[in-house]
Amino acid sequence: MRDDRPVGELLREWRRRRELSQLDLALQAEVSARHISFVETGRTIPSRGMVLRLAEHLAVPVRERNRLLVAAGHAPVYRERPLEDPDLAKAHEAVERVLRGHEPYPALAVDRRWNLLLANSAAELFWAGVDPGLLEPPVNMMRLGLHPEGFAPRLRNLAQVRAYLLPRLARQVAATGDAELAALYQEVRSYGTGEEPPPDPAEIAMPIRIEHRGRELCLFNTVTTFGTAFDITLDEIVLETYFPLDEETARILRDLAARPEY
Repeated sequence: MRDDRPVGELLREWRRRRELSQLDLALQAEVSARHISFVETGRTIPSRGMVLRLAEHLAVPVRERNRLLVAAGHAPVYRERPLEDPDLAKAHEAVERVLRGHEPYPALAVDRRWNLLLANSAAELFWAGVDPGLLEPPVNMMRLGLHPEGFAPRLRNLAQVRAYLLPRLARQVAATGDAELAALYQEVRSYGTGEEPPPDPAEIAMPIRIEHRGRELCLFNTVTTFGTAFDITLDEIVLETYFPLDEETARILRDLAARPEY
């Protein structure tokens, strides 16, 4: 995808990705359809405020909003700093506090492409027995989970996990238009054979049944993101926290925390 396309062309691409007509977008953004048409054809260069308004109604990711602003001749408004940046020290500390506070249950933080940023000590159960090459930075949790030499062989409901993760990744690709995410989707999709089963309506959440040291742990996970973040890094962080689905799993995880050799 070229980076030098005009703002109108980029906005038209996002509008079509969201399956909206020019009239649909105009009504949502409270502008005229004619104005939308003029912006998309390059007859009108939108103001900074108009770019941000249209981007908001098109649910354009924060990272891509900067790109739209630059294409329209405006300065970007969202900063991007690594999580280790001193200016993000409080956010880094907050993420670490959430992860530590979730022990003895696993929790980790990933970026927009599923690369591991931080993890608590309980998350080490996911690294057990995997190919060391998959643990070389950046560790990609989607690849680690579904790769035949990752912890996929230890998942006793692998087909069910794939049936949940692949559509989730596909939705991310559709929402962001990220080429690297699209490549990751094609890669992990190629690991599987056969058709994944539909979700079981009897389950309250998708179980993750993973073998660990001869025992089956049954977990489910929740996803947390920062609300209204104005930094690209923070906007793209996802916290994955795992909970036991039964008392036996809870007991084993408590014992593992107390006695790592257990």
